[in-house]
Amino acid sequence: MNVRNCVKCGKIFNYITGVPMCPACKSDLEDQFQVTKKYIRDNPHANIAQVAEECDVSIKLIHQWVREERLIFAEGSAIGIECELCGKTIRTGRFCEQCKHDIQHNLDGAYDKKSAIQKLKDDKVKNKMRYLNKDNMR
Repeated sequence: MNVRNCVKCGKIFNYITGVPMCPACKSDLEDQFQVTKKYIRDNPHANIAQVAEECDVSIKLIHQWVREERLIFAEGSAIGIECELCGKTIRTGRFCEQCKHDIQHNLDGAYDKKSAIQKLKDDKVKNKMRYLNKDNMR
């Protein structure tokens, strides 16, 4: 049994996984998220400061929800967040489409290198000398 203190209220609770937050604080946070989501849906061109002020949440928390892809800015909106690699303005997530593509390409390349190494190992096994048993030749 893993017992921890809640990072928000300090109460002791049985920790399972994720953010070390008690169920009551997680519920409050989810309620804040739903209010924020509804406000953004009703006011799609509101900026982050307006959303934070009207919904009584921090700008940092709104950024976190956007990075987690729980919130998405409206198409054509003048506001957004920056890609963590190149700094381009994006609507949601951590990376822009180009950086996602580059990361995927690099990961695919690493996988291909691994299979090439495996192929070299397989070739070494194939090139070993073998002896035939004369009894099995018939």
